[in-house]
Amino acid sequence: MKFYLSSFRLGDKSAELVRLMPENKKIAYIPNANDYTNVDLDRKIKWERLDIDSLEKIGLTVEYLDLRNYFDKTDDLRKKLSGFGGVFIRGGSAFVLRQAMKLSGFDIIFKELLKREDFVYSGYSAGICVLAPDFKAIQIVDDASDWPYKELQETIWEGLGYLDYMILPHYKSNHPESADIDKEVEFAKKNNLPFKTLRDGEVIIIE
Repeated sequence: MKFYLSSFRLGDKSAELVRLMPENKKIAYIPNANDYTNVDLDRKIKWERLDIDSLEKIGLTVEYLDLRNYFDKTDDLRKKLSGFGGVFIRGGSAFVLRQAMKLSGFDIIFKELLKREDFVYSGYSAGICVLAPDFKAIQIVDDASDWPYKELQETIWEGLGYLDYMILPHYKSNHPESADIDKEVEFAKKNNLPFKTLRDGEVIIIE
């Protein structure tokens, strides 16, 4: 698996995402980090449209893939994901996203997809924070006690564990969460938690 990890939306290296994608340019857009309990649906739809349009403009074929449709249907999700060349996971809450990943079995399938050289994991904000070992460093920005799914009413503190550090996005950026990101940086330093900061526009590429 290859990784395109952006602080905010596509970032400044969208041509690199196209390069990383295999011959199969079909990408699954996963929106579940924004399944907040009190989500603003109009704003949610607007931002999803912007994300999808930006992916289509660089030549990718985008399909909306809501993990809620695969809760307790891991085999179905596995089969569905086998038809894509990658995923793009939007921002929001890493805690909520992690719940959706667990309930759908995406966290299990992720470990299997790691073996594929022809698959790209991409996304921004919560979509990249979820790759960390745990979420201790992000509880200032993301609400650890938001449980929007009736099937799971508890906080998951463990991330997918691909990275051995937490990415803190929106650092020193023109973003409403930037001030609280500074607080998370201080929290991580005080508690000896490994982290990397990303400014909006910046991208980490792993291949």
